[in-house]
Amino acid sequence: MARRAGVSRATVSRVVNGSTTVAVAIRDAVNQAVEELGYVPNQAARSLVTQRTESIALILPETANRVFSDDLFFPAVIRGVSMELDAADKQLVLMMAGSAASHDRVERYAMAGHVDGVMFASMHGADPLPGALARLGIPVVCSGRPMTPAELPVPYVDVDHVGGVGKAVRHLLGTGRRRIATIAGPQDMIAGIDRLTGYQDTLREAGLPEHVAVGDFTRESGLRAMRQLLADDPGLDAVFVASDMMAHGALQALKDAGRRVPEDVAVVGFDDFEISRLSDPPLTTVRQPIVDMGRTMARQMLGLVNERPLEPDAVVLPTELVVRASA
Repeated sequence: MARRAGVSRATVSRVVNGSTTVAVAIRDAVNQAVEELGYVPNQAARSLVTQRTESIALILPETANRVFSDDLFFPAVIRGVSMELDAADKQLVLMMAGSAASHDRVERYAMAGHVDGVMFASMHGADPLPGALARLGIPVVCSGRPMTPAELPVPYVDVDHVGGVGKAVRHLLGTGRRRIATIAGPQDMIAGIDRLTGYQDTLREAGLPEHVAVGDFTRESGLRAMRQLLADDPGLDAVFVASDMMAHGALQALKDAGRRVPEDVAVVGFDDFEISRLSDPPLTTVRQPIVDMGRTMARQMLGLVNERPLEPDAVVLPTELVVRASA
């Protein structure tokens, strides 16, 4: 191939391995020779030269039952990540780390150099793994702002949880609701913490009392929490629910209790999954751009791997209130 292109073998290697320092005319000559000869690079040999696997891991610190449930958050994140990695000709490696054993396995896998970088989504608590990998020089990106300041900060993408919830609660106040409860998300996750903060801040500004129950972003926890809230205060006239899945459970609990939505109790969720348009009644909710979160994470990662930043280290995407019949 070097003879066909009229260049050295070293130059062919640089072009085939993606170097951008080769003159355009020479690069075109090599690429033409590649096409004419039908050359297919040996990926194993290329990896030895570039020290890259061309694979990126997406770690979901959840159990398989949770990831492959009817919660549409995970497919949306994976779809967004896949779109960007496919366009960059990178392989996505999906791993779950919902237990201590799987957490250790993920750490060993990444440290062994099987992937060029690691993305984390659905983070719980002050997980030390992202910081540990970053200290070893492994590119790391997180979905969600870290819960505690890291010794070595890592890039992240998040959404405006507090602002989005503020819009939702102010909407309920604007419709005359005054006994507004919330079903908060898990308090070991930034999304759960920030959405509860948005609710509390807005009610505090309005001089109204809080009514709080906590779920885990599942439909079943929303049903249980709504039953608890009704038992604690039967006069509730509205509820902000920190995820659409929990909101669907809340709607079922309200129906079981004979409460009309929105006449007796208005309901607002958070996510804007497609199923929320099909609920009875259709769900008012805060739309978060989950696919865009995945795409942004992937672009942050590609920038780290290629040492050419494509996104800022910290990205906070906007949210939007979508008003439907439930509130």
